[in-house]
Amino acid sequence: MIRLDVHTHCISSGHGSTCTIADMAKAAQKKGLSLLGISDHGPSTLCAGTNSYFKNLQMAPKNRYGIEMLYGVELNILDYSGKVDLCRHVLKGMDYAIISMHTKNIKPGNTLENTNAYINAMDQPKVRIVGHPDDPKFPVDYKALAEAAKVKGVMLEINNASIMPGSYRKDAIPNIIQMMYWAAYYEVPVLLSSDSHGPKDVGNVKGSLALLNAYQSILDFPDKLIMNYDIDAFKKALRLDS
Repeated sequence: MIRLDVHTHCISSGHGSTCTIADMAKAAQKKGLSLLGISDHGPSTLCAGTNSYFKNLQMAPKNRYGIEMLYGVELNILDYSGKVDLCRHVLKGMDYAIISMHTKNIKPGNTLENTNAYINAMDQPKVRIVGHPDDPKFPVDYKALAEAAKVKGVMLEINNASIMPGSYRKDAIPNIIQMMYWAAYYEVPVLLSSDSHGPKDVGNVKGSLALLNAYQSILDFPDKLIMNYDIDAFKKALRLDS
């Protein structure tokens, strides 16, 4: 049973969404989750939260409607050196950070450049998750990515929005399968995420679960590496005390 979803967005991510954090927590409660993470886009995304918004989040309630809350950020990687779009002193106060690449913030490079961008960004404060590394527009070396994630204590994401019909990240499934292979090889934890931009899809990882069920035995992928089943294991991987 999926107990948590921490890649979600509310009105402060822009994208035309009007939902509040409270709306997201209510949806999580109705869907039987125990833990919800809000990870709005970093300031470089049009109409997204500012440094002040993310700083204020650090004082937000840790329980809403019976749901344990975490407050993070989906950082935009801005260049191949791993530069991101939130001040380090603010970032250090967040519960976690997801690093992602979006075409509006960085021009897709070659495989080496994109891989280095992810690996370099792993050294930013609070980075615990690599967001949608399946995007075909940003080809990466999954062996190198998984090896670095293992060394740096970072989770790799299986993003449900990449699999859904109509996704702008087309043909992501072969990349996800490659990533799973190397994650299993290096024993890197993976996180199933909805990437929900509203209450409707909070906790929706049906596509990711179907893909796991289809390939888990083929890839010899153990349940212990899936962080959505055990909140204690997830928190340990998140390193909340560091």
